[in-house]
Amino acid sequence: MDANGTNGHLCTGASSHVTVLDQDRSLLQLMTIIRDVNTGHRDFCSATEKVVTRLISTALNNVPSEECTIQTPIGASYKGLRFTKGVCGVSILRAGTSMEQVLRDTWMGPLTFGKLLIQRDETTSLAQIYYSKLPSRITKDATGGSVIKAVETLKEHGVSEGSIILVNIVSSKKGLDLVCGKYPSLKIVSAAVDMDLTPKNYIHPGLGDFGDRYYGTCE
Repeated sequence: MDANGTNGHLCTGASSHVTVLDQDRSLLQLMTIIRDVNTGHRDFCSATEKVVTRLISTALNNVPSEECTIQTPIGASYKGLRFTKGVCGVSILRAGTSMEQVLRDTWMGPLTFGKLLIQRDETTSLAQIYYSKLPSRITKDATGGSVIKAVETLKEHGVSEGSIILVNIVSSKKGLDLVCGKYPSLKIVSAAVDMDLTPKNYIHPGLGDFGDRYYGTCE
């Protein structure tokens, strides 16, 4: 479930709902650029960054917070809020790495990162994990297939299902049904949901191989 039905970005610190960004003209223009086979590498990356900024901002709304009162420079009181947990961004390679810098730029609190390399067998369509590197304090900094494999790995490291937020650009309807059925407490934030899959289980109409397009490794 993502650009190719597998990759994404996990923010570990919430509950079981799917949030799809408002399909306003600004977003639809960006998604048109991203999906267009004729879009060049630089424009693809630029449009992706703008979409990811909206996704990350939406996902961070699910980090636990509390009200607080501060004093402004003119001596007035202001009732605001502060987040009560840090965030750990876990990238599912390669596509998920594209979201890391936006998370760094957006989040003002404690922040750590982890990496998961999960690849799908092209014959069986089953996901296998090849690499896992997660921070030791991931169970503390928690705000929040391949997605299923990623969630399983995080849970094995002590992260509660309800504190995981999956952030991706394009989801498939079938993928959402599968993941939400298996993990009812998982939170998902996506920019678009496509209804169909190809015979090889790639999202249709999708946007092609996200990793190749983002990193300029298309043949």
